[in-house]
Amino acid sequence: MTAAQPGEVLRRGRLEHPRYSAPPFIKLSCAAHVAGAGALIVEPSVWPWVAGGVLLNHGLISVAGLLPCSQLLGENWTRLPGPAIARREVAITLDDGPDPAVTPRVLDLLERHEARASFFVIARHAAAHPALVRAMVERGHSVENHSYRHPAAFSLYGPRRFRAEIERAQQTLTELTGVPPRFFRPPAGLRNVLMYPVLASLGLTHVSWSRRGLDALGRSPGPVVRRLTAGLAAGDILMLHDGNPHGPAPRALVLEVLPRVLARIRDTGMKAVSLTHAAA
Repeated sequence: MTAAQPGEVLRRGRLEHPRYSAPPFIKLSCAAHVAGAGALIVEPSVWPWVAGGVLLNHGLISVAGLLPCSQLLGENWTRLPGPAIARREVAITLDDGPDPAVTPRVLDLLERHEARASFFVIARHAAAHPALVRAMVERGHSVENHSYRHPAAFSLYGPRRFRAEIERAQQTLTELTGVPPRFFRPPAGLRNVLMYPVLASLGLTHVSWSRRGLDALGRSPGPVVRRLTAGLAAGDILMLHDGNPHGPAPRALVLEVLPRVLARIRDTGMKAVSLTHAAA
């Protein structure tokens, strides 16, 4: 019998994922809609106030989806859990790979520094470079779900399209590595509330970051390193890129940034680990 992982429960001899539970903000939003409908039944003349409240509520929900580190819509790791912080661990996460020119060099850098990381890969890129994805796992890293195609309109999807995109990636990555991803990061960190029931049904946890390098937009490694290391503390989740969602990266700034970041982690007595290790 396979042991239950975080996000799973063992019930009647088989593993099941927990059902979706709406966070307090969404429960409050639903209650406000019900209260508004009740108010309209009792006194129809209050409709402008009810309509204004509904629009305001939907505006807040939309804004929360555009803030990658917001936790109003559902569980979203922005820092590592308490035991990992106590062990003085930091998570290195790398998005948008694998890239045949960049990823092997990133793997070598991580090995040279005795560091582990989590690769949030685009599954269609992974399918094109299966050996690279298997190498990530073989070298002690975790492979996580970053969607199948990295669609620009991901945050506008409904439940069916969310499921098709995320589940296809989950199946592809599981087949390639033999290890089901446990974490999901939406393209550009943007999403809407309808994503969370899909993640719950697939046993996935949403992860964003506490420090974002913006290396995909940068021209020089210095500012990227400063964004990632200024005030660096145990429990931080760092986000970099080892690929490009639209094809080979024009310039892999990560190759200049990563050695300096890993050296800073080492010099401050911390350890770079994968998300799966941090969750153990």
